[in-house]
Amino acid sequence: MDTPLFEINDKHELKIARKIASGGMGTVYEAIQMGASGFKKRMAIKTLMDDAAEDQEFVEMFISEAKLVADLIHENITQVYQLGKFKNSFYIAMEYINGVNLQDFQERHTAIQENPPEDISAFMISRVCRALEYAHNKRDADGNLLGIVHRDVSPKNIMMSFEGVVKLTDFGIAKAVHHMDKEGDVLYGKVPYMSPEQASFKVTDARSDIFSLGICFYELLSGEILFGNQETIITMQKIMREDVPPIRERCPNISEKLERIIHKALNRDLEKRYQTAGEMGTDLEHFLYDDGYGPTNLTLEKYLKNMFPERVPQYK
Repeated sequence: MDTPLFEINDKHELKIARKIASGGMGTVYEAIQMGASGFKKRMAIKTLMDDAAEDQEFVEMFISEAKLVADLIHENITQVYQLGKFKNSFYIAMEYINGVNLQDFQERHTAIQENPPEDISAFMISRVCRALEYAHNKRDADGNLLGIVHRDVSPKNIMMSFEGVVKLTDFGIAKAVHHMDKEGDVLYGKVPYMSPEQASFKVTDARSDIFSLGICFYELLSGEILFGNQETIITMQKIMREDVPPIRERCPNISEKLERIIHKALNRDLEKRYQTAGEMGTDLEHFLYDDGYGPTNLTLEKYLKNMFPERVPQYK
C-alpha cells in the first residue's frame, strides 16, 4: 500500500510507491502526487540521505542541482519539477522514467552473450549528444552562457524509457561558471568514466562530458570495460596515461565511421577531441541516416520491450 511521504497541504501530498535506488548523497523513490478531484501523477522523488542531510556541502550541492536544471527543458533530459523541503531535509520532484538505464542495457546483452546493434547504440548515444549540446549551450534570462558541465556522464545516468526516449539524468554534480570555486580541489564524478582532465583535478569544460560519453559508447559496443571498474587511483592513472585500445581489436566488424567517431571523442588532446556535443551528434546522425531510414524512438521502444519483457507489464 502507498504510504504518505510529504504532505503539501490538506488535499495534496506525495505518496511513496517504492524505492528505486540509493547511493551517493540521495535516495530516489517512485511516488504518486495526489491532487484535487482524484488527480494523480507519477514522479520520482530524490531525497537526501540522513548523513548527507547533516552535511552542509551536500545540502548546497543538492539545492544547486535543482536550481541549475530547473530550466533545462529538453526531450532528452529528465525534467525537474520542484525543490521542496520536508521537516529538516530537502527533496527534488522530477520526471519519472519508465525504463532501464544503460548499465541495465549492457548487462542484459552480456547475459545473453550478444553485443547491441550498432544502429541502436549509435542512436542512443546521439540522443545523449543532443541533451549535452542543449545543456552546454544553455543561457540564463539575461542571455549569459551558464557554462554547464554535467561531470557524471555514465551508464547509470543514461536512461531509456519503454517509449523509446533517451534521457540524461542526475545533474547532481554538474557545475556552472558561477559554481567553479572548488573545482581543481575536489574530485567529482565516477572514476571509470572521467576524462583525463577531470581525473587530473583540472578545470573541466564541455569536452570533458564528450570524453565520458565516448567511454560509455566504447563499452556499449565492445561489451568490455575500457579503463577499469573501480574507484581507484589505478583507474585514474590509466585514464590519464594509457592509450585507448583500438576498438576494432574488440569489435572487428565495427563500421569505420563509428570507429572514427569513438576515437575522436576519446582523444586526450582537447583540441583534437570533438569540440562540441552537437558536432559528435551530427556525425552520428550522418552515420544513421545518410544511407536511408535509420532508427527512431519507435525502433528503440520495440527493441527495449523485446529485451526486457519481464519489466514491461507493470507500465501498461
